[in-house]
Amino acid sequence: MYKGLFVQREELRRLIYGPEEEREIGELVELYAPPQTPEEAMGNGEMLGECEIIFSGWGAPVLDEAFLARAPKLRAFFYGAGSVRGTVTEAVWERGITVVSAWAANAVPVAEYTLAQIFMCLKCIWQYAFAVKREKKFVPHMACAGGYRSTVGIISLGMIGRRVCELLRAHDVQVIAYDPYCGVEEARALGVGLCSLDEVFARADVVSLHTPWLKETEGMITGAHFAKMKQGASFINTSRGAVVREEEMIEVLKRRPDILAVLDVTYPEPPAEGSELFSLPNVVVTPHMAGSIGPECRRMGRYIVEELQRYCAGQPLRWAITREEAARLA
Repeated sequence: MYKGLFVQREELRRLIYGPEEEREIGELVELYAPPQTPEEAMGNGEMLGECEIIFSGWGAPVLDEAFLARAPKLRAFFYGAGSVRGTVTEAVWERGITVVSAWAANAVPVAEYTLAQIFMCLKCIWQYAFAVKREKKFVPHMACAGGYRSTVGIISLGMIGRRVCELLRAHDVQVIAYDPYCGVEEARALGVGLCSLDEVFARADVVSLHTPWLKETEGMITGAHFAKMKQGASFINTSRGAVVREEEMIEVLKRRPDILAVLDVTYPEPPAEGSELFSLPNVVVTPHMAGSIGPECRRMGRYIVEELQRYCAGQPLRWAITREEAARLA
């Protein structure tokens, strides 16, 4: 039986790993010491030296050379959250340590949030809500695309973008997408028509961004894209704020009060004090909450338990990630 430890900030560990998950993990590996915070683990090198598997998530230690020097037997790192960018360093890959991430579990609520916002936008719900509150009475019906034969544009068909496409299959909308790495047959299987980035903004009634934040994607979405949007169209961002040239977006939104931006992410995050994103009447900002929150976080812990079962049984892993994949999980 492998020897394992929870190493994570306590309040975040309890959010992801409930009593059931902890019990099942304890049945598969020997949890030979109580859960540790990153500081406690670093301060007790003798204890960390026995560890073969670390279970963690948000609030994890940085697995750099100094940490790994205290954990010479470490062979697997199970991360009950999404991106491992701030936790896993090159030293981990050089050591050949298996890295598992529950990013696929976190994709579920992001896709659900996106689906909800798509139909809120198609029905002009935000505009109606703002107008009724402002006027303190019901307002006349607006021209809305609605949820029948309208067009939804998806930018990037990674795990979340694909999941959104799958959820949209049950609805009477046309889905178009931009993803230079997706083939025509693959897109057809998703029920999606491929087109250029400019076309997505020009044709869609709602555009939803799912592009990871990489050096090559910074500022990918420009003011010119927003200027191409149809009358009354909407833009949803649940990926990363840095993918959008925010100041250019703001300038177009000021000129085009007919279009709406729903932003769960911004850059910087939160927006700087006094940012016009807080005051523009055609912007909705939510506090980076599309991903797992509250009880939803236990889904990530459940993914870790199931992956640990496969690991201990010597079966192929579903959610192990490579160095290259980790770089794309922004």
